[in-house]
Amino acid sequence: MFKKIFICSLFIMLFSVVSPVYAEIADTTDHASHHEQHSLDWPGIYHGFLPCDDCNGVKTTLGLNKNNTYILITQYIGKSEREIVEKGKFMAGSVANTLELTPRNSSITRYYFVDKDILIQLDDKGNRIAGKLADRYVLRRTDLKESTPSHAH
Repeated sequence: MFKKIFICSLFIMLFSVVSPVYAEIADTTDHASHHEQHSLDWPGIYHGFLPCDDCNGVKTTLGLNKNNTYILITQYIGKSEREIVEKGKFMAGSVANTLELTPRNSSITRYYFVDKDILIQLDDKGNRIAGKLADRYVLRRTDLKESTPSHAH
């Protein structure tokens, strides 16, 4: 329970120091061009345990903000106790229902397919990952309201 509160507090602290980024809203009649951004509620916190070649798995938490910024926290279980924090911006991908995450301090873009309450990690070219572990590259959205503490009496 303490860990959930700590992670939520960490997100609040980190998001409060990020200066907001505002984008102009273009009036367009081509509703397909925005790639379902408004029909799929992207902002939120997503968790998953992704496959890893040289460790037990990658514990992953991805927070997507309404101002199109993100924070990604990863930990390589069985390899290191260190949590790696990455911040950056995200935007709708060139393919429908995809996101492109661009970190502040790197040129490596991450790609995700967006579905209802899940993100599916894509390869470095934006394609679905193939193979026997392909279905394990999923981050599930966590509703913060569900994480309220319950008291046992």
